[in-house]
Amino acid sequence: MICLALCAGIALQAQDKKEYPKPEPMTPGMTEFWVPQRAVVTPGDAATAGAPSDAIILFDGKDLSQWCSPKGGPAKWEVHDGVFTVVKGSGIEDIQTKEVFGSFQLHLEWCTPVGITGSSQARGNSGVFLQGMYEVQILDNYENETYINGMVGSIYKQSPPLVNPMRKPGEWNSYDIIYTAPVFNEDGTYLYPPRVTVLMNGVLVQNNTTIRGTTQFIGHPTIAPHGDGPVRLQAHGDPSAPISFRNIWIRKL
Repeated sequence: MICLALCAGIALQAQDKKEYPKPEPMTPGMTEFWVPQRAVVTPGDAATAGAPSDAIILFDGKDLSQWCSPKGGPAKWEVHDGVFTVVKGSGIEDIQTKEVFGSFQLHLEWCTPVGITGSSQARGNSGVFLQGMYEVQILDNYENETYINGMVGSIYKQSPPLVNPMRKPGEWNSYDIIYTAPVFNEDGTYLYPPRVTVLMNGVLVQNNTTIRGTTQFIGHPTIAPHGDGPVRLQAHGDPSAPISFRNIWIRKL
């Protein structure tokens, strides 16, 4: 009797179970979206690392009309033979772009001359400052050792490069820099710190690296709230032969 009662109860529960619609079968189109279509950008010549069609040309081999002194006057570096060269000596000055930028993709090429002398930091020293605040080091580290968080491809005094892909003096090096600008809290701290990816001569040397603050020669990084800023190239003043630059362009992100 007990067994019959249990069986009857199970049968009634099965009859009372509610059936719900099953999910519809997926089709390829359910996970495809078509708008907004992406803008068409014509890439530059791969053989020459030419600028894509939506880039801002910062140096076209002719003049420094896109650059100025940090003090506001004209850029004083020397333009010759399709390149420009840092001017050494008294009154040495950095140069920076007249236009300011937030996040960006930057391409530039640079070269130290054959016969360069000096060692460690006193050998082809320069740098590219992102938003005028954060330095990606430029240095001739071809068979020239220095402290690794100050060598070529480093975020100066912060993050050493992953490897050293430096070409020998007289050959051109390239930087391709993808930079994400910081966002600040109301109290001046980072909500999101700046980040940077750097390829040197096509080799990854910084991989989505967090920049901890301003790049200091003495002391630790500091957080200095700011808005858009220029790209700045450093005139370091070391006694070795000067550095030349060419083919500089930028894309706003």
